[in-house]
Order: sequence, then structure tokens, then C-alpha cells
Amino acid sequence: MKPWVIEPLSSPEEINAVLVVEEASFSNPWSREMYLAELENKGISFCFVAKDDNGRVAGFCSFWLVLDELHINNLAVLPEFRRAGVAASLLGRVIKEGTALGAQRATLEVRRSNDAARLLYERFGFSIASVRRAYYTKPVEDALILCRENLGHAHQPP
Repeated sequence: MKPWVIEPLSSPEEINAVLVVEEASFSNPWSREMYLAELENKGISFCFVAKDDNGRVAGFCSFWLVLDELHINNLAVLPEFRRAGVAASLLGRVIKEGTALGAQRATLEVRRSNDAARLLYERFGFSIASVRRAYYTKPVEDALILCRENLGHAHQPP
């Protein structure tokens, strides 16, 4: 697996690259204004980007830290970089960062039909906790709420 450079989103200028990934990955992408607000919400909102050897953003993961819970908002990778370890590298880093900040558990929502994402999360120890009916739009679809407890305990994906 290629080592990706994973670092925090550091400036409003980098949001453009995140938006390219958003628009290539989601049917209802977040806006620039939403990411600017996230960038200003220090201590709660975090975003990490994965870059290739040339400094191009290949993917990103944004999360909130609320008390002792890490909530993953978005994890996305440009189509040409999928299946290259980008998402796993990002998820591993985010869990490590969240744990260092005091998170004990992690949660997220994923489309019921997104088998690739579900398999990734399961490799990292997440399991289905609940279902949110018709949570997603474009198209309407249920969300599976995934959870992982005991973030501080080592769990390395196979």
C-alpha cells in the first residue's frame, strides 16, 4: 500500500480540492460555506486530507469531536485513487487523532447500498447500531448508523 501524506486541512484555499472530491463522490455535496464554517469551528470540527506524491488531494475525512465521541461526517476519495488505500489511511489517522483527543467511541452514517464503505468500516471494527429511514436524498435511501466502541484499544484492520 502506498504511503499517503495525511495532514489537517489548513486553509480556506485547500477547500477547493476537498470540494472536487465532494462533488465526485456525493450526490448531495457539502458547500464551500459549510467547509469554511467547519474550519472555523476549532476544537470540534476536524478535516484531514490525503495527498499523493505530487501534493494532489486524493481524498479527505471530516469529523466532529463531541465530548468523548468522534462522529465521522464525510470520508471520500477521488475515483482514480479508489482501492489504493487512501480511505483506510485516512480512517486510521482520524481514529488515531480522535483517540488522542479523548474520543472513546466513533459513529457515522453510511448509505445502505454502499458496500465498499461498509466493508472498510467493518475492517476497522465498526458494526451496525441502528438504521435511519430515508436519511439520504438523491436518491432517497436508508442510512446505517455504524458504531465502534473502545477506540483506545488497538484494532488494526486485516
